[in-house]
Amino acid sequence: MADLKKDAEALHKAASALGKVDHHTTKPLHDFKAASHDLSAFGVLGTLVSAKDDIQDGMDTIAKLTKDLHKEWEAEAKFMDDVSDAFDLLDVLLSAAARAKKG
Repeated sequence: MADLKKDAEALHKAASALGKVDHHTTKPLHDFKAASHDLSAFGVLGTLVSAKDDIQDGMDTIAKLTKDLHKEWEAEAKFMDDVSDAFDLLDVLLSAAARAKKG
């Protein structure tokens, strides 16, 4: 039963950390998206219209995929919390069953 409690705590901690990922990536993602429309850092390449459009499209796609990952991570964190809660409940039920068996 102690293992279930440890597992539940570890899952909850991992879910909490995973749930905070978007807090750490929001500003970099915003900066990245803003940079996709200012390609002056690419010099001459940035002035080539077709290359510029391709680069902007690629950067927009990366930003969209990152947002999709945030949603995936949020769902995964919720699932991990649900499993953690189930382990906590199972631990309580097993403890109660063990006490009932002794008494």
